[in-house]
Amino acid sequence: MLVYGRNTVNEILDGNTKVFKVFLDNNFNDQVLLDKINKKNLKKFHIDKNKLDKMCNNSANQGIALDIEEYKYLELEDIEKDESSNFIVMLDSLEDPHNFGAIIRTCECAGVNYIIIPKKRSVSVNSTVYKTASGALSHMKIVEVVNLSNTIRKLKDLGYWVYGAEANGKDYRTVDFRGKTCLVIGSEGHGLKQIVTSSCDEIVSLPMKGKINSLNASVAAGILIYEIMKYK
Repeated sequence: MLVYGRNTVNEILDGNTKVFKVFLDNNFNDQVLLDKINKKNLKKFHIDKNKLDKMCNNSANQGIALDIEEYKYLELEDIEKDESSNFIVMLDSLEDPHNFGAIIRTCECAGVNYIIIPKKRSVSVNSTVYKTASGALSHMKIVEVVNLSNTIRKLKDLGYWVYGAEANGKDYRTVDFRGKTCLVIGSEGHGLKQIVTSSCDEIVSLPMKGKINSLNASVAAGILIYEIMKYK
């Protein structure tokens, strides 16, 4: 997997992710990152800026890219063993990698313990997610599961109260989020699947006073995550 951007690269170099190759713009001169690269004895390739831009799909790369191992997801068993966990965010078939990256960043900043995503019909960790998360992926635990409704049942057995974010629910400002909490955010434009909605303990909503009836998924997640954080 190719990842790029100085913040992302810096976090990866400070962590334990395996790096296969380093690609540098011929004019790259960030000595801090160069020292980290040299300390790890990584293979460096100096290439033309235009070639690097093409490799990164013409996305802003700040002159550096890493070829790294694929992201390693955790499993539900990791949550089951973690007695200290009390705040989980579940994403129901999110599709936009920018939204995913933004949610990862918010979750890391707010102290969310885990993010759960489905293995199929969902955005996965890719280069865009790494870039948008701006280093947060190195500190966030992401679990991949086969079935969200089955996972919700297991979380309930572990003592979690599961809140689905959807229209026509209870005003989130009136909800007491104390205790072990799982917040479920739906996909862009579609919201939660019916089977997921029916599996939740309670549906919570953001009040809407404008002419449109929904917020961007990452914005809605941010508001709700920080409201829940007040109780943790």
